[in-house]
Amino acid sequence: MSKMHATKAAPAAIGPYSQAVEAGNMIFVSGQLPLDPETMEFVSEDIQEQTRQSLINLKAILESAGFGMDQIIKTTVFVKDMNEFGKMNEVYGEFFQDHKPARACVEVARLPKDAKVEIEAIAIKE
Repeated sequence: MSKMHATKAAPAAIGPYSQAVEAGNMIFVSGQLPLDPETMEFVSEDIQEQTRQSLINLKAILESAGFGMDQIIKTTVFVKDMNEFGKMNEVYGEFFQDHKPARACVEVARLPKDAKVEIEAIAIKE
């Protein structure tokens, strides 16, 4: 049986999906855009600030469901411009210092609301 999760500490879903779905001991967090949860606007046009906000949003959803960032086993990072990979990766590394989940990073033609980055995650409770 699965359980849908939502928190006001992260941006509301902008479509027909859940912020996260928990199934057994796993949680699947939908792609997080760099939106401020209160204003639903981008925090900045800077890739590093956008990456930071996407990860803050992801963390808020995990914590509201009783999970931590150290329980993430896989992330997928979608970037608009792979030339900004280094800048994105620098901020990403701030959130994953000792714990380094598996990751894919792909350049995409376009993201919702024309974001520069979107990050999704899968976490597990042992």
